[in-house]
Amino acid sequence: MNELHPFAEVVVSALLVLGGGFALIGSFGLARLPSLMTRLHGPTKATTLGVGSCLVASMIYFPASGGGITFHELLITLFLFITAPISANLIAKAHLHRQGWGLDPNPLDGIPGDVPPTDGPLGWATFWEPREDVEERDRREG
Repeated sequence: MNELHPFAEVVVSALLVLGGGFALIGSFGLARLPSLMTRLHGPTKATTLGVGSCLVASMIYFPASGGGITFHELLITLFLFITAPISANLIAKAHLHRQGWGLDPNPLDGIPGDVPPTDGPLGWATFWEPREDVEERDRREG
C-alpha cells in the first residue's frame, strides 16, 4: 500500500482516538451507572459515536492509502445509527411495562414509583392518563 498523506494520517488518527475515547466512556457508563434506565445512555449514545468514528476513520484510511473504495463501513455505520436508538427505546419500554416485577427503586432514574396504566385508547406504546377535559370532549363528540 502507498504511504498516507500527512493530512489523512492526522484525520484518521484523530478519529481513532476520538472513537476510542467515546467507546471507553460509553463502556464505563454501561458498567458503572446505577440502574437499567441510566445504563442505556452509555451504549446508545457514546459507544455508538465511538464505533461510528472508528468506521469513518476506516472509510478514510483505505482509499487514502491506495486501496479501493468500499461501502461496507458506510452500511455498518448507517445500520448502527438506525438500530441503536430503536433497541434502546424498546428496552426502555419493556423495562417500564414489566408487570409483577416493579420498577427499580433507584431515585436517580427519575421514574415515579407508580406508572399510570397502559390500557388507554392509545395502545401499549403510550402511557395514557385520563384528564377531565379529554373525557368531556370525548363524551360530547361521541
